Amino acid sequence: MTDPAEKRLPEPLRRLLPREVQALCAVSTYTHGELLFKQRQKPARMLYVTRGEVVLQRMGRQGEAVVLQRTRHGFVGEASLDSVRYHCDAVVTISGEVIAIPMQAIKQALAADSGFAGRWIAMLNHEVKRLRAQCERLAMRGVKERLLHLIETEGGEGRLPLGSGLKSVAAELGVTHEALYRAVAELEKNGRLRRRENCLIAGEG
Repeated sequence: MTDPAEKRLPEPLRRLLPREVQALCAVSTYTHGELLFKQRQKPARMLYVTRGEVVLQRMGRQGEAVVLQRTRHGFVGEASLDSVRYHCDAVVTISGEVIAIPMQAIKQALAADSGFAGRWIAMLNHEVKRLRAQCERLAMRGVKERLLHLIETEGGEGRLPLGSGLKSVAAELGVTHEALYRAVAELEKNGRLRRRENCLIAGEG
């Protein structure tokens, strides 16, 4: 189901986008398991998640899904603005709402509006910082260290919403879900982690 989104845009998107681009946005609702775009498709829309959860993933060498990005609120596939093809799949892991913005409209606005271009660069810089933190996390050897780093950098006030569950978190950490379950159990036993419904909370240790 899709409808005009100009009056329903979240505040961060209203601050970012020029009015003429806002008028072209459309809201769509999606359910768990739906594919928003596929690897090797030609990019046509920029997507912004307002509710639910979307992951960007590719298939690994052993046929396993490797999560490159997990988004509960914000852009999905912003790196594809100047790409000929999408480099991964976008999969809905928690049913919710997504705003679609035409790629061509964004490109035209970036070329014509220097203020928007500056705001867009700032948004991308924030994403680069997030990706650097992800690279730092994946370089850590221990599963417990990766998990605590994820909670610190991606959570709020020491709380990490689980979204679609520990399996999704395991994919984001680049470990098996069995290894993550063991790490969670050890951290809970040592008082460094508490597990609540749909949430992990870092303790004092």
